[in-house]
Amino acid sequence: MRLDRLPVAVMLVAVLALAGCATSNGGSFSTRKVNDQDAARIHTELGQQYLERGHLKEALETLKKALQFDDDYAPAHTVIATIYARIGENGQAEHHYRRAEELKPKNGDTNNNLGVFLCRIGKVDQALPYFETAVRDPFYNTKDVALANAGRCLLKKNDYSAAEREYRRALAINPVNADALFQLASVLYTEGKAFQARAFVQRFDALGHVTAASLLLGYRIETRLGNAEGAQNYEKRLLAKFPDSDQARSMHSDTSP
Repeated sequence: MRLDRLPVAVMLVAVLALAGCATSNGGSFSTRKVNDQDAARIHTELGQQYLERGHLKEALETLKKALQFDDDYAPAHTVIATIYARIGENGQAEHHYRRAEELKPKNGDTNNNLGVFLCRIGKVDQALPYFETAVRDPFYNTKDVALANAGRCLLKKNDYSAAEREYRRALAINPVNADALFQLASVLYTEGKAFQARAFVQRFDALGHVTAASLLLGYRIETRLGNAEGAQNYEKRLLAKFPDSDQARSMHSDTSP
């Protein structure tokens, strides 16, 4: 999740001004609450900038301050969860991802973020309902991403049929979702549906996002279909574009044509 950003210097001035307002004795409760919310927002934006620059300690300290101002500010919980996940404190990360979802239970972003995290730490069955909730948010603009994430999560439990279904749903929403195209091609190949897999790897190829993995998959698909010329074309491209890749080195030792 990315927040709108202000220049760091401007943020720091705003933080100091709001902090002064929040600690003063004057003003109504509602005014102080607005100031607290603004301070939480600005600290969250600043913390995210620290995170993006790799300054994790500063990011964590800034997000803690954001939550001191307003513990009900969901974006702060999301960003601090990302920081905790980055530094390997999964317990804290899960707590804050879940808190963000509690605050915005129907929000697509918060549900997708929680689902991705739970899947990453192996809680696949817990993760899957959050992707479906994300898709039901009418204001969530990247439903295809949530569905592709669900597909990837299902692959962790080797449920290829269900993963295929989720990738197809993602592509029905966004036919040029590169991740869904590649993953669906890979799933179909694994399921023994090489002819169908060919169509999706070709669509992925047409997007211009060629990778060593996609070229190797194309090679394997054409080999399985008995198309020696097509397989050779993928082989040449892989060796030319990614000669030092693991995929290039593994091509001729591959025993699963």
